[in-house]
Amino acid sequence: MVLFKKKAKPKVKKGFTEVVWEYTQSLGIAIILALVIKTSIVEAYKIPSGSMEDTLLVGDFLLANKFVYGMRLPIPFVDLRLPAIDEPEPGDIVIFKYPKNPDLNYIKRVVATEGQVVEIKDKVVYVDGEVFPDPPESKHTDSRIIPPGGRTIRDNMPAIKVPKGMLFMMGDNRDNSADSRFWGFLDRRLVLGEAMVIHWSWAPDDNAPDLNLSNPLSFPLLLGYNVWHFPERVRWGRIGNIIE
Repeated sequence: MVLFKKKAKPKVKKGFTEVVWEYTQSLGIAIILALVIKTSIVEAYKIPSGSMEDTLLVGDFLLANKFVYGMRLPIPFVDLRLPAIDEPEPGDIVIFKYPKNPDLNYIKRVVATEGQVVEIKDKVVYVDGEVFPDPPESKHTDSRIIPPGGRTIRDNMPAIKVPKGMLFMMGDNRDNSADSRFWGFLDRRLVLGEAMVIHWSWAPDDNAPDLNLSNPLSFPLLLGYNVWHFPERVRWGRIGNIIE
C-alpha cells in the first residue's frame, strides 16, 4: 500500500505592518472588554473617608456589582440600562453618585426605600415604627444626644416618608456621616452598584512623605517608604472580606 502524505502549506511570513495591526486589534478588543466590564458589571472603588467605619475603613479598596441594580450600557451620552435583577433593600451597602455633585461617588447603607417611614429618636433609627438594627460594625463616637429642635437632626429626626423612586441612606459611623439626614433622599437612578468584597486594604500613614510634583525626589522617597513599611500598612485580615 502506498501512503501519500498531505503536502503542508508553506508558512507565509507576515510583514511588520501586519503583525503590528494584529497586536493593535487584540489590544483594542482587550481594552473594549475591560471598559465594558468596568462600566457595566464590576468596578473597583476606594474608601476615602470614615463615614462607614468600622464596616469599611479609609484605605479599603472594594469591588461593586453594577449588574444587580440594572447594568448601564456603555453608550456615550445615553443613559440606557438593562432591567435590574434586584432592587436596593434596607441593609444593602451601595455606591451612588452624590446628589449635590454627581461627579463624586459616595457609599452608604440603605436604611429605607420608597413608601417606608424613617424616624430617629435619641440616636435610635426606626423604620415603619420598628427599630432598624445597628449593623455589627457600626458605631457612635459622640455620647452627647442633641435634642429635638436642636441645631441638627443628627440624633433626633421627625418621621418622614420616603417618596417614590427615592432611598434614605445613612453611614455606619452614625455621628460622622454626611447622609440623607443632611442632604435629603437619594434618587434611585443615581445608584451605581452594590458593594461586594474588599480586595485590598492599605492603612493610612501620617508619617509617609508627601508626593510633590515640583520635587522629583518625592516619588522615590514615597516609593521607598511604602516598600519598607509594606508589611505593616497592608491590612491582611481585611483582604477578601465580604461586605455586609
